[in-house]
Amino acid sequence: MTRTTAHLISHTHWDREWYMPYEHHHYLLVELMNNLLETLEQDERYRYFHLDGQTIIIEDYLQVHPEKREQLEKYITEGRIIIGPWYVLQDEFLTSSEANVRNLLIGHQDAAKYGVISKLGYFPDSFGNMGQAPQLLQQADIDTAVFGRGVKPTGFDNVVIDPISSSYESPYSEMFWTSPDGSKVVGVLFANWYSNGNEVPVDPEEAKIFWDKRLADAGKYASTSELLFMNGCDHQPVQQDLGDAIDTAKALYPEVDFVHSSFDNYMAALKQQLPADLVTVEGELRSQHTDGWGTLVNTASARIYLKQLNQVGQTLLEKGAEPLAALAHLVSGKDYPHQLLTYAWKTLMQNHPHDSICGCSVDEVHREMIGRFDKSRHITEAIIEESLQAVAGQIDTSGVEAWGEDSLPVTIFNMTGWDRSGTVSVELIAAKSYFKEGPNPVAIAERLAELPLHLEEGSLVDDSGRIVAAKAEDLGVQFGYELPKDQFRRPYMARKIRLTFEAGQVPALGFKTFAWVPSSSKSAQAPHSSLVALDHGMANEFISVHIHEDGSYDVTDKRSQQTFKGLGRYEDCGDIGNEYVFRQPDGDIALTTKGVPARITLIENEPYRIRYEIVHEWEIPAAADALFEEEKRKMVPFRKRQAARSKETLPFRIVTTLTLEQSGKGVQVSASFNNQAKDHRLRVLFPTGLEAKTHHADSVFEAAERDIIPAPEWINPSNAQHQHAFVSVSDGKSGFTVANKGLNEYEVLRDGLNTIAVTLLRSVAELGDWGVFPTPEAQCLGDHTVEFAIYPHTGNVIESMTFAEAYQYQSPWFHTQTEPKQGTLPSTYQLAKWNGHSLALSAFKLSLDHEDVIIRWYNLAHQSEELTLEPSFPVENVYSSDILERRHGLNQLAEGKLQASAGKAQIITYALQPLNK
Repeated sequence: MTRTTAHLISHTHWDREWYMPYEHHHYLLVELMNNLLETLEQDERYRYFHLDGQTIIIEDYLQVHPEKREQLEKYITEGRIIIGPWYVLQDEFLTSSEANVRNLLIGHQDAAKYGVISKLGYFPDSFGNMGQAPQLLQQADIDTAVFGRGVKPTGFDNVVIDPISSSYESPYSEMFWTSPDGSKVVGVLFANWYSNGNEVPVDPEEAKIFWDKRLADAGKYASTSELLFMNGCDHQPVQQDLGDAIDTAKALYPEVDFVHSSFDNYMAALKQQLPADLVTVEGELRSQHTDGWGTLVNTASARIYLKQLNQVGQTLLEKGAEPLAALAHLVSGKDYPHQLLTYAWKTLMQNHPHDSICGCSVDEVHREMIGRFDKSRHITEAIIEESLQAVAGQIDTSGVEAWGEDSLPVTIFNMTGWDRSGTVSVELIAAKSYFKEGPNPVAIAERLAELPLHLEEGSLVDDSGRIVAAKAEDLGVQFGYELPKDQFRRPYMARKIRLTFEAGQVPALGFKTFAWVPSSSKSAQAPHSSLVALDHGMANEFISVHIHEDGSYDVTDKRSQQTFKGLGRYEDCGDIGNEYVFRQPDGDIALTTKGVPARITLIENEPYRIRYEIVHEWEIPAAADALFEEEKRKMVPFRKRQAARSKETLPFRIVTTLTLEQSGKGVQVSASFNNQAKDHRLRVLFPTGLEAKTHHADSVFEAAERDIIPAPEWINPSNAQHQHAFVSVSDGKSGFTVANKGLNEYEVLRDGLNTIAVTLLRSVAELGDWGVFPTPEAQCLGDHTVEFAIYPHTGNVIESMTFAEAYQYQSPWFHTQTEPKQGTLPSTYQLAKWNGHSLALSAFKLSLDHEDVIIRWYNLAHQSEELTLEPSFPVENVYSSDILERRHGLNQLAEGKLQASAGKAQIITYALQPLNK
């Protein structure tokens, strides 16, 4: 007969910040680590401690106790303190694909300093799990994942659901978990949560009560005789008498082997006994087969300003600093700033833990996050600027006859994966005079202001000699400074000009140079534009827009003649939930702007861009009623609250800007408002009118296909979901996609029209969860601006390649001014050409170990796609690689090109070794 083994794994789940500010938690962490080292030193029976899967704990501890490094390293190298594989325990769905990869990569790099790392996919408290996790883990040589949420039996508030029923995704706490590409890992659910072995009693009578229940509960779900007991919980101190408690248990239950264990030991024993009937769960684990109240998806709309800042920070790193630094290295020899980029990523990722980026902590936590976002962005911007200057120094601008010596060249950079056209606005210096610190600037400014430069008269010319329609504005004289590498700072006064124009067909991973050619004569005429302003609308060669009196609009796809009507209405309803969960009051009827008159004004009409302003003067309830305050104080569960919206109303002014560009295949929208109302949710609605049972949403390394109608168990009236760059509905012939910048929550409504609703603001009053934690700043009072874009198209979002439009919408342009000069680079340049219809370029950077050029794609289609890559720089070797940027098999270049195949939903990475490296 097989004996039962009870594996006690000691740990603490360390939310770095949550219901207390970071430094309060930091204080307790230092205390815990000191006690841990003391316990390991004094009790040989205390064999292991799992350090929560995140290496940042080591950084945080050594920040206070650097003298403990040697002692800490001793226990790590001995395998008694288990570290990694992550840098932080992130929220998977609110951090980008590459952020999830950097998290794993940097966690491995940090652990490598100690020579050991836990090869365990550790997701103890993620608010749902990404569908591509098994593929990411497999690429990092990790074949096991443990998680606390996403599938039953764990239910709301971490309560175990009884009894076992056939509706469970798995009858066991053990299962196989596969990604869409077929990658498979062993998955272990904390079916009795990650505290089922917490605070084990030493007293025999108490221990008997404790173990009778815990052994039965664990055995209820386990598929083998290897039972898992997690000795710890959130911020749980070390149980220093655990050795005595285990001795007590051994005496009470001679038929059970109680061991102080590690995940390595537990998994090795488990895998030897896994039964043949183990179930396979596929893709995303988002608690789809539950009542829908415990998914915590509404953290995607808590404190949306944090999500917006995060989107900016991630995108600047992924589509700015990394590829631009790689470009600068390849074309100028400038050192790639590995350590600075790691610092920027780490600072950003300190905002990625699930209680941080989710916006579900106390106000002090989220105030501190703003500073981290700023710090990461500032170092990222410095890397970008240095890289742009290094590249600009190599560009030849002397070969375009139409430019001339008095021209002002400017280079536009496109670091996305596809050729790009769009409106850019750049500021250029037309005249500059340096000065030493003192009284000179006033005289210099007056002289520069009087120069007859005719800045607004001239032509913008591309490097083929073609005139480009542009608007020029003389900005007058402004202060500036330079920080030379070999001397003291150099302040100056400069006469500046702003140019706004369409940068057309800028190559992917490349740049294109234009020049402003001043002239005192009448400017030359640019080619005719297809962009026209209509009566109450606008149109270009791809789409037309008609604006209604209530500010809603119709968009027609000229290619398919499909019209989508009544788009862009706003909806506002009450919210008596919390930072975790949205809850609309009983009987509350959402208000909309349908039929609310709007003021509509044409505010820009240029050959490259047309913009309309739509102003709604609206009235919405001021807050929830007085009962809400009483219910919060008494900790009435949010599902049982009876509060309603107040009868008092406040003005709510929304200023919407609709933008259509000359080459735009979609309409760009921004909405600005000053929120003074509380306890409510604001969304924008897009009725698609398309018949569909599923839709696509951009997620981690995939366009996840999700059901519009939830599972039968789902009783939550809301079916909100996570998104990154877009959500899309298609009936197979036509499609409609909404892209966004940092708006991570959407819902496809079950209203007969498959309306896409995107959350723009959620104002709530409390943290929620296990106590009373008021969070007045989560009401998000004050000014807000949100941005999104809509794209009608044929087919679905993948077939039409509209996903590329959505990704480019999130990515900024970059530019730098240069000067008429000779150089080694052409005025238009592309780092690498590639083709692959359903592939998305995800990363272009250098690896730390070899300084290989790392290029990564992922296949959004569930069928194979051919990839062709032609680098423009000399390459010695091409290696297959992975998310840890290691070299694997050698690939051959045929006539300078790499031919490869990406399987369905596959993430593929190549490491290119530049020649002479």
